Amino acid sequence: MSLRDEQLDVLKVGDKSYDYYRIADLEGVDHLPYSLKVLVENLVRNIDGANITDEQVRELLAWDPAADPSHEIQFIPSRVVMQDFTGVPCVVDLATMRDAVKSLGGDPEVINPQVQSDMIIDHSVQIDAYGVENAVEINMDIEYQRNGERYRFLRWGQQAFENFRVVPPGTGIIHQVNIEYLAQVVMRKELSKGTTLAYLDSCVGTDSHTTTVNGLGVLGWGVGGIEAEAAMLGQPISMLVPRVVGFKLTGSIPEGVTATDVVLTITDLLRRHGVVGKFVEFYGEGIASVPLANRATIGNMSPEFGSTCGIFPIDEVTLDYLRLTGRSEEQVALVEAYAKANKLWHDVNDPNFVEPSYSEYLELDLSTVVPSIAGPKRPQDRIELSHAKTTFEQTLPGYITEKTNGNPVPVSTDFRGDFELTNGDVAIASITSCTNTSNPSVMIAAGLIARNAVAKGLKPKPWVKTSLAPGSQVVADYLKQAGLQDDLDRLGYELVGFGCATCIGNSGPLLPEISEAINANDLTVTAVLSGNRNFEGRISPDVKMNYLASPPLVIAYALAGTMDFDFEHEALGKDPEGNDVYLKDIWPTNAEVEQVVSGNVSREMFLNDYASVFEGDSRWKGLDVPEGELFAWNPESTYVRKQTFFDGMSATPAPVEDIRDARVLALLGDSVTTDHISPAGAFKASSPAGKYLVEHGVEPKNFNSYGSRRGNHEVMVRGTFGNIRLRNMLLASVGEEVRPGGYTYDFLAMKPTTIYEASRDYIDNGVPLVVLGGKEYGTGSSRDWAAKGTAMLGVKAVIVESFERIHRSNLIGMGVLPLQFPEGESAESLGLDGTETYSITGITELNNGVTPKSVHVEATHKDGSKTEFEAVVRIDTPGEADYYRNGGILQYVLRNLMK
Repeated sequence: MSLRDEQLDVLKVGDKSYDYYRIADLEGVDHLPYSLKVLVENLVRNIDGANITDEQVRELLAWDPAADPSHEIQFIPSRVVMQDFTGVPCVVDLATMRDAVKSLGGDPEVINPQVQSDMIIDHSVQIDAYGVENAVEINMDIEYQRNGERYRFLRWGQQAFENFRVVPPGTGIIHQVNIEYLAQVVMRKELSKGTTLAYLDSCVGTDSHTTTVNGLGVLGWGVGGIEAEAAMLGQPISMLVPRVVGFKLTGSIPEGVTATDVVLTITDLLRRHGVVGKFVEFYGEGIASVPLANRATIGNMSPEFGSTCGIFPIDEVTLDYLRLTGRSEEQVALVEAYAKANKLWHDVNDPNFVEPSYSEYLELDLSTVVPSIAGPKRPQDRIELSHAKTTFEQTLPGYITEKTNGNPVPVSTDFRGDFELTNGDVAIASITSCTNTSNPSVMIAAGLIARNAVAKGLKPKPWVKTSLAPGSQVVADYLKQAGLQDDLDRLGYELVGFGCATCIGNSGPLLPEISEAINANDLTVTAVLSGNRNFEGRISPDVKMNYLASPPLVIAYALAGTMDFDFEHEALGKDPEGNDVYLKDIWPTNAEVEQVVSGNVSREMFLNDYASVFEGDSRWKGLDVPEGELFAWNPESTYVRKQTFFDGMSATPAPVEDIRDARVLALLGDSVTTDHISPAGAFKASSPAGKYLVEHGVEPKNFNSYGSRRGNHEVMVRGTFGNIRLRNMLLASVGEEVRPGGYTYDFLAMKPTTIYEASRDYIDNGVPLVVLGGKEYGTGSSRDWAAKGTAMLGVKAVIVESFERIHRSNLIGMGVLPLQFPEGESAESLGLDGTETYSITGITELNNGVTPKSVHVEATHKDGSKTEFEAVVRIDTPGEADYYRNGGILQYVLRNLMK
């Protein structure tokens, strides 16, 4: 009898009984961190004697906190959540897989999500209209005009696939909908024998900030769309049991400090400590006083820490939040009973409580946190607000060029009148994103700042693009009920939509006159947003410096109009009596914020807003939806096209081959993000993607964004490595100017050209490609197209100093070999400049069932001399080796389903 059979038990909750897998009495479970107990339950429940065995469970129970990760397990998430940017290509791939199964003689309907899979359409709203009363309706009308084809495709998927639901546009942000509605903490499943199984909720999501749900005690993290598709199709996620960092929170937040300041401080601490690939778990007596919204805000920033998750255990705070957000009393009772029965309940005052053991320990006294922002290009670069002006002045010279006009530039507009722009001015001040809009305390604080500013006669500067894009309709409800939306409206913070908006790069265009002045004078203007991502080139093509801040500070910077501002010593303006008004004069107290929160955020709001969450408005219901098990692809479509990954695919994989005589496509530095690699945001008619759309009859005004066109691989491959801030140093190696953007040198044509055009030349001539990079390659959002595009450009290997977790995994999922330079070495230290040809040998060991720890790299220079080294193979698990042998994870899954 296996552990799975032995541990099956019955849990009585009130007058109901549930089957469940008991882990409380397993030897060794007491001292495990909460997150690893979740994995124990997951393994026990899914033991099949092949992928998951009793021995794997026992090895996990014997976890050594001090050991480095070496024990592989197969994690099977209970759910998959997707946003539309990454979700559309997932559904495109599933639809293409149905076609591939049919062409191989199989039944297309074997391709269905095997676990509950939900897509929340939240990434497509763009802020075109702002500062006007009906901005949200205008933006949603434009959203449907731009994305109608994609939305019809998703509605087809909703009726064609089982276990697949779609939350229509205008509902909220994926992570807020997840914590407010989709997440169950403990799930229920009706079994064929007539009983109901209770089991732990867990999820993976196609957005790196899936970790928001960690605040509820739900283990989940972001994966690439490639991994998510495999999870949807029933494939376990292969992972090494990680080190777990115990993070103790003590004290309480002082006056003038927000949850945003806390998460920026934690991000700073954990980045400096080093938690890449680790679990972070918050524990101790102090967490009982951390509200669930703050927990979600902290969990949300886990990708910015670099950790896989940032989780809180289940306790009374969890139950209170479930009640507030409209979960049934039956569900709340089940969560409490299940957590207590399986030793997942956190109560340090319980005499039977056993403090978990952790691999590493950190502590933060919340009373020491001070107001902070982060920027200008990384979320971990925290700046104390009191030092913000000085730090900005020190940073600005790095952005000034010989073309920059250092004098004020006059601008005349119809919308905002006449004014002058100068370096450092705030062009965008946006309250947006899941980080903060899931948190009533900071949203109410922003509303109170607005109310106080209006009372003092203050207004944002006319050059500031202001916007409010909350993550949930509930936010709009409580701001309206508290009367604060009226005050926000008076400052230009009208509701513009429910979605990611600014944080994902959908900030929309600046006024043409402002954009023209910025670009004609090479001005360095700034953006301030309450989001979690501020990478170069992400927020707006016109903005060079981006800063993260709490919602109330976003408004403060809109009032100031510039980053070159000292809030302590400089006045924001004058009141009607002519007195100077400082930030401290309009900042609400913690007690004032809490009073408004408690008086205006209600359970009824959640029940009303989520009562018809999957139905959508008249726009959604009015879409013309195609039918059938196979999608009727339109060969003229510029949004949704049948993928080419499975073209010519055989029923069995071809042997793995070594890489011979490869050329370098790009020579890159440190901290190259998935934003640098994956197409995102707007693009120009002169770009390869723009030329393609123009050739297909699309006018530039209808280009939409790369994210909205992720269902069309022809657009996406043309934009890969096309970020306007990317610098390919290969150009310098051949004596050419390093032009920012997607440019390289074609060694066949002997000329500089775009990365896309060079890749076509190499592919046509059978020349494989490699990419060379530095440290932290692939940081940032879990963009599957960063890997898909890399593969479609003909790149066979990426050789860097270190990888971030998700992108490394995604490269393998697309059949691209991730390699690391030997410890302490780099392209520079080895004398490599990208002009060499590369041969990589030894990877064929995979054909013998062995994953080599390293492969031999031979770089041949122009003069015939050679540089040789052993590169570390970053295929970390047997599962990843299977994916690579098959040419990718989807090919592996498809072949298995065919069997």
